[in-house]
Amino acid sequence: MAKITTYEELRALYPPTVERAVLKEMSALDRHAKRYIELSPFVALATTGVDGLGDVTPRGGEPGQVRVENDNSVLLPDWPGNNRLDSLENIIDCPGVGLLFLIPGVKETLRVNGKAEIITDDDVRQLFEMRGKLPRSVIRIAVEEVYLHCAKALMRSHLWDDAARIERSELPTMNQMIRDQTGSSGPLIGQEEMEESYKAVLY
Repeated sequence: MAKITTYEELRALYPPTVERAVLKEMSALDRHAKRYIELSPFVALATTGVDGLGDVTPRGGEPGQVRVENDNSVLLPDWPGNNRLDSLENIIDCPGVGLLFLIPGVKETLRVNGKAEIITDDDVRQLFEMRGKLPRSVIRIAVEEVYLHCAKALMRSHLWDDAARIERSELPTMNQMIRDQTGSSGPLIGQEEMEESYKAVLY
């Protein structure tokens, strides 16, 4: 199997980087990046563990769920999940993170890279009060790299096209898949029932 093991081999395989792709990278948030974050209800958070493995988790909320603290810092609330705490443990060990913001209907994405820390100050947590509840912690990311990413990936995937939607029935229910994966013999729970149960612990 042929594989690439050096930068030189890699660069020889691909055309030179387009100058604009290099120049668009910023070290702080400008007005366009801030507006994108303000409109985004979804971000993927990428972290790395001490084992060297990468981890990406979806984070969703109302548009503007990630708050711009200033030109060089954003705040991401940590709402209830499965309590594995993979991302938070990774941040403690390796603070470098990547954020990929999406806006439904917009084919371009926004990438933000920086160093993260876990904040528990009440005044910061209170910024994210939702339905009378506060996040247990807030991830503050010190921004180091910011740039818009072109639309090609979302165009290839047809992500926002109604015609590309997959019916949920094409997969077993979440409960059934986890039962199969874990060998569990617990009760069968329908997809709609499971999603209804999520609503009680969204925040």
